[in-house]
Amino acid sequence: MSYEQTLWKEIKDVVNPKILAKNNRFKKWEYGYNSDYDFIVISKTGKIGQIIEIQNLRIALPATDEPFKRSEKKAEQYWEKQEYPKELNKIKSRFDWEEYPNEFKEKWYDYIDNEFNRREKGFWFYNDGIATYITGTHYMYLQWSKIDVGAPDYREANRLFFIFWEACKADNRCYGMCYLKNRRSGFSFMSSAELVNQATISSDSRYGILSKTGADAKKMFTDKVVPISVNYPFFFKPIQDGMDRPKTELAYRVPASKLTRRKLQENIKELELEGLDTTIDWKNTGDNSYDGEKLKLLAHDESGKWERPDNILNNWRVTKTTLRLGSRVVGKCMMGSTSNALDKGGDNFKKLYYASDVTKRNRNGQTSSGLYSLFIPMEWNYEGFIDTYGLPVFIRNKATVKGVDGYEITTGVIEHWENEVEGLKSDPDSLNEYYRQFPRTEQHAFRDETKDSLFNLTKIYEQIDFNAELNNSTAVTTGSFQWQNGVKDTKVIFFPNKDGRFKISWVPPVNLQNLMLFKNGVKYPANEHIGAFGLDSYDISGTVDGKGSNGALHGLTKFSMEDAPPNHFFLEYISRPQTAEIFFEDVLMAMVFYGMPILAENNKPRFLYYLKRRGYRAYSINRPDKVWNKLSPTEKEIGGIPNTSEDIKQAHAAAIESYIETYVGLKETGYGDMYHQKTLEDWAKFNINNRTKHDASISSGLAIMACNKNKYTPVAKRLKKYVDLGIKKYDNTGYVSKIK
Repeated sequence: MSYEQTLWKEIKDVVNPKILAKNNRFKKWEYGYNSDYDFIVISKTGKIGQIIEIQNLRIALPATDEPFKRSEKKAEQYWEKQEYPKELNKIKSRFDWEEYPNEFKEKWYDYIDNEFNRREKGFWFYNDGIATYITGTHYMYLQWSKIDVGAPDYREANRLFFIFWEACKADNRCYGMCYLKNRRSGFSFMSSAELVNQATISSDSRYGILSKTGADAKKMFTDKVVPISVNYPFFFKPIQDGMDRPKTELAYRVPASKLTRRKLQENIKELELEGLDTTIDWKNTGDNSYDGEKLKLLAHDESGKWERPDNILNNWRVTKTTLRLGSRVVGKCMMGSTSNALDKGGDNFKKLYYASDVTKRNRNGQTSSGLYSLFIPMEWNYEGFIDTYGLPVFIRNKATVKGVDGYEITTGVIEHWENEVEGLKSDPDSLNEYYRQFPRTEQHAFRDETKDSLFNLTKIYEQIDFNAELNNSTAVTTGSFQWQNGVKDTKVIFFPNKDGRFKISWVPPVNLQNLMLFKNGVKYPANEHIGAFGLDSYDISGTVDGKGSNGALHGLTKFSMEDAPPNHFFLEYISRPQTAEIFFEDVLMAMVFYGMPILAENNKPRFLYYLKRRGYRAYSINRPDKVWNKLSPTEKEIGGIPNTSEDIKQAHAAAIESYIETYVGLKETGYGDMYHQKTLEDWAKFNINNRTKHDASISSGLAIMACNKNKYTPVAKRLKKYVDLGIKKYDNTGYVSKIK
């Protein structure tokens, strides 16, 4: 067994070495987004070193400083919380500090100053012989934050999380992060620690907490935020107003500042320093929770579990305005959650997560949501499988691996997870819940309930998981079709295009492309023996609400002697272009390129009339369940099949069901070659009594029916009637014939 991580990678040769060295020498690298090199500098020293990429976000780390070394022995080099000096532990507040003599203060100046520097710039330490950088926020979490188990343990997953978060803070285009996590990853404590960390050094600022309910937000405040604040060392702890352990609001009246020698020498009293109000509070869950306020930081916990009537999408539209002044981003949101089932808040969180994809930006350089999405697979952060160095034990390949908790790790996390999954395969609902709690892919995290599913979900999800591991980009190409030289009704060519609307998993060899037959001047598809298309069309370009269902097209092969994979869905198109005509032309070009006919629903006939006007009527398949003389005049004119007949609905669902059972998921010969994830996901949710939302299922089912149309051909019933012709019949079995 082997495992190759894909969470992060190092990017080489981004900056010319001479330029890098020069800029480092003069400390010219500024904290924030660097448009020249398209990376985010999180260094506050003016110097950068390693450049890494986490979920498509390129981040320049600080240049290596002198790392702290716990031991000279490589095996004994790991993170260890440093003991707080006993002499300082006695000091509970800055009021107490003022009472100590200057000689005592002078003794501890360097220690306190170093802690402030680590808080601001981050910390380097040797971990198993490797110089390792953690951000200042991460350092404050590890060194000075108290959680339910005492001090947090160091985890590589959390290191990457905090580096990504620092990049979100540094990038002035970004409103924060949308973190898709696994259960017990520590997000609530990490976001609580960040709230306290920032609030204690800020003036006149507001910090907020939201969760799936008001009670959960209050619990996060009282059980996490307040204890972290209370247990800060005195030199990080500002003067607090009100109770030591408040229930609704932490109020800091004077921000924490460095206890510098200048203050010491000039006898500046802490009480004489001017400060402004800074608060941390929580709000009840709702669309308008912090409406009208200005926030420096919002900790948004359990965002994937907002159930009706609460809506995370509506809340974020309002909350986003609290983090900006005009177009300028002045605050950040730290959002994280596992996902509920899609109908229990998960669907809205899923939309928000994918609207935060850093590869999809507007002209202002912002994602649709303004956030940056981050997903860390469960194998990076699963309790019981983190070694002494904070590294996940993906595959156990050593005789003995000691965990961070001191216990021996006897198996790898991948094997453990696969064993759990195997044991739950007979219980789809429990399996899906396990996937959502401990996802290895984004698809796992948004796995839906199975109670109303019509089809074999085990096979569908086997295929989905296989495709995710395969890396779908190798199996499916995104692209577009166009007429050669822009001349319609000539030759169609296909070209890869990341913004294209087609997902293609098989392109026919050149000798099979654009094949067409002419019979009495009529165009016929020449590759009908290879495959066919199914179409769920639409007639109206726009809708009142601006939404409307998508148009959907699927191409499917059947067994043939040609150079084509049999029973393979080779094309998926699920989109709604600006006009219906663009959609019609897309479909027509695909049909011409592959030389295959199409079976479309004729209750939305505009596309079929479009085909007829363009001279492609013979490409439209007639409904296969009726003979020609039983077709209506309209069906004879344009072809197609109605979607109103109950028999057709049942036949359509049965066609998909049969295909899934035969060609999808794990088979004796291996996994199926159905690589189109959107279609698989639509099959998993298909409801025969509410087909409107399932465009992909409609068109893919029609493609299956088109490739197997002979199964639906009606057979004329022959009535057998005995007619006595008056002819005698003889029995010739013996030596003498006898009249019967």
